[in-house]
Amino acid sequence: MGRDVCEASPAAQAVFERADAALGFPLAKLCFEGPEEELKRTELLQPALLTTSIALLRALEEQVTLAPAYVLGHSLGEYTALVAAGALAFEDAVTLVHARGRFMQEAVPSGLGAMAAVMGVGPEIVAEACREAACETGGVVSPANLNGPEQTVIAGEAKAVERAAALAKAAGARRTVMLPVSAPFHCALMRPAAEKLAAELARVRFTAPSPPVVTNVEAEPNGDPARIAALLAEQVTAPVRFVECVRRLVALGVRRVIEVGPGGVLCGLVARIERGLERERVGSLAELHALAAAASKA
Repeated sequence: MGRDVCEASPAAQAVFERADAALGFPLAKLCFEGPEEELKRTELLQPALLTTSIALLRALEEQVTLAPAYVLGHSLGEYTALVAAGALAFEDAVTLVHARGRFMQEAVPSGLGAMAAVMGVGPEIVAEACREAACETGGVVSPANLNGPEQTVIAGEAKAVERAAALAKAAGARRTVMLPVSAPFHCALMRPAAEKLAAELARVRFTAPSPPVVTNVEAEPNGDPARIAALLAEQVTAPVRFVECVRRLVALGVRRVIEVGPGGVLCGLVARIERGLERERVGSLAELHALAAAASKA
């Protein structure tokens, strides 16, 4: 992950070197060589995704002048957005997300939590299924990622998640899928992680983001550095309001979005939320070159 752009871009290489120095272990080697099972550990995956995304961004900036009106990230991606907006130093970000991943993994014993994707019904039906399941089982379950008009991820205790998925299916959901995750993110079970992360965030200096960051918690642009730490701590237990975030961008006049980072998942989500948005992605060196070539002809 990220090897191609690192080998081609001095700016990208510098990002990976800075990550290694900040963390005190060879993150770059893990990204480029694996092993994949090690990289899947959330305490390593989170800094790996952040670092690769920022490396791609810096490589893109070598070739294209970017002047976004707003930046937005999905969950972990909000840290990338803050670095892109100049609100958070990269070294602080990579050490924060390393700790964030560890705290999230430690918050819930293995096997107790679960997450499931519910497709084909609106979020209000999913929320009601979660309420019913929580009452029936006495367990925690709630919407975690509001990813599309008819795609919501739920999280909580395994028995409650399974029951909520079944209730949503009975209420008309086209499909429900249990997700292979290491912990139930963005739900009340993550409160211990949020409390530990808040202590780490208190040690970090934030500056005014330019451009503003549309936050997961509020689905509104934030330009106040004094509010960033609290929003990031709350984000650990709060649902990711991605549908509202994208619609807010459109209401603010945004007509084009560029997804920077490995995977390309967000462009697919955006297409389901606002088909009229022009979408481009930079998740590899080839995609970076394609966007730069198109920009040079514009």
